Formats: sequence, structure tokens, C-alpha cells
Amino acid sequence: MKVAIIFGSPSDTPIMKKAAQVLRELEVDYTAQVLSAHRTPELLQETIRKLESHGTEVIIAGAGLAAHLPGVIASLTLIPVIGVPINSGGLGGMDALLSMVQMPRPIPVAVVGVDNGANAAYLACQMLALKYPGLQARLVAFRAAMKADFEENTEKVEL
Repeated sequence: MKVAIIFGSPSDTPIMKKAAQVLRELEVDYTAQVLSAHRTPELLQETIRKLESHGTEVIIAGAGLAAHLPGVIASLTLIPVIGVPINSGGLGGMDALLSMVQMPRPIPVAVVGVDNGANAAYLACQMLALKYPGLQARLVAFRAAMKADFEENTEKVEL
């Protein structure tokens, strides 16, 4: 199982590192690189072909402002694309969010919340868990631990 993380600018690194951290914790192989739909379109297209030939199963794509990167990637492949809208300007990431969720049919992009690289990775893992029982077991264990931690910490709350 393989996931590719692609993002449009080095300034997006802190958000996309959160996706990489989740994938590492859940033992999912991934690659990561900075590519631009506008500045390096030929390299983006070549990279997508390589990802397809190497068995990549999900792509997480982060972008801010006009946020064309996830949609362009989705137009180039049948690999599912999860978009991470990034707050890069004066609109609080809403420009990126709307750009991603308003994809014309039949080129969908799944989208998580603004700056939520971690949720993109969790969604990618859920997709992959349909095919990989070991990953499914790790997700079940993760959620059980999360629930136990929540219950333990909420018992201590006093008003």
C-alpha cells in the first residue's frame, strides 16, 4: 500500500508533515514532494504517471490560494485524491476549500478541513483498510486507544 503526498509550495510543509506523521504511525508507506500545477505542469504529469506505475493507491494533495493542484491531479489519474486546503492568504483558506469542493463532475476530489493534513491521512488509511487487514487492525486499535484516553480524561473533569 502506498500513498503519495504532493503539495504546491515549501511553505505548506508544516501542514503536510501532519499527514506524513499519521502515515508513519499507522505504518503506511508514502512518498512526498513539492510540485506545482502552474509552475511545473509537465513534471506533475510525469510524476503522476510514475506514481501509477509504482502502485500508488491514494494521493493526498495540499494547496492554498486558488488550490488547483488536487483537481489537476484528479484530472490526470484514477487514483483517488484527497485535497487539503491550506490557509495561504487573506481568506482564511476558504478560497482553497471552495476551489477543491467545487470540482466539476466527473473529476471528484475528496476534501478535508482547512489545514487538516492529519485527517487527510486518516481518510487515506480508511480507504486502504478496505483492502489491507493489517492496516484495518491498526486503525481499530488506534480508535480503541483514542476512546479509552477520552473516557479516562473526561472522568477527571469537575465543574
